[in-house]
Amino acid sequence: MKKIGLIHTTPATVASLTDLVKELIEGAEVVNILDDSILPDMKAGGHEEAVRNRWLSYARILEERGVAAVLSACSTVGAIAEEADRILQIPVYRIDEAMIDEAIRTGTKISVLATLSSTLTPTVDLLKRKGGEKLEIRVHLVEGAYDLLMAGNRKEHDRLIREAVGQEVGLSQVILLAQASMAGALEGADAFDNVRILTSPRLGIEKLKNDLACAET
Repeated sequence: MKKIGLIHTTPATVASLTDLVKELIEGAEVVNILDDSILPDMKAGGHEEAVRNRWLSYARILEERGVAAVLSACSTVGAIAEEADRILQIPVYRIDEAMIDEAIRTGTKISVLATLSSTLTPTVDLLKRKGGEKLEIRVHLVEGAYDLLMAGNRKEHDRLIREAVGQEVGLSQVILLAQASMAGALEGADAFDNVRILTSPRLGIEKLKNDLACAET
């Protein structure tokens, strides 16, 4: 049985990502770590080094627990996950990397939607690193949606995201929902008026699964 470690920064992703790992990776055991102080710290600013140290400690704990890989469920701390991948003896994944790779394969005009401003910069940075100057990137912060989600109002959270997606249609070839917590807002839809809609959870976990399978052969 493979153990997969997940590090979350919001309770909104714990159940959905646990279920998705178990759906896609046969026999997987999921070990979750949740620190819901990270996003407020990143939003406030000035706590980046403390967040880095905490997150790396969680990744090391998961390595000691014998997980085969660690998946960062949060795009905001993507750079820390990349650092962990360089220093740990097990692979560490950004959940959004596979989504970004797919976006670059799909088109050059890309809209990035997020419900937290702290997610926009790391997502755009990774797009630019991978896609270069050919990309035309728009950013769209869905104001108020994350607070609604944290208050338990997923219906209104999802409505605001769908409304924002509609505003980007006609402006881009690809629309990215930058946070894993946004994925359910367009459940079952991978296109909207011929614009490709990409979310991170399934693509990220499929990449992890395929990489682990390749490592075993």
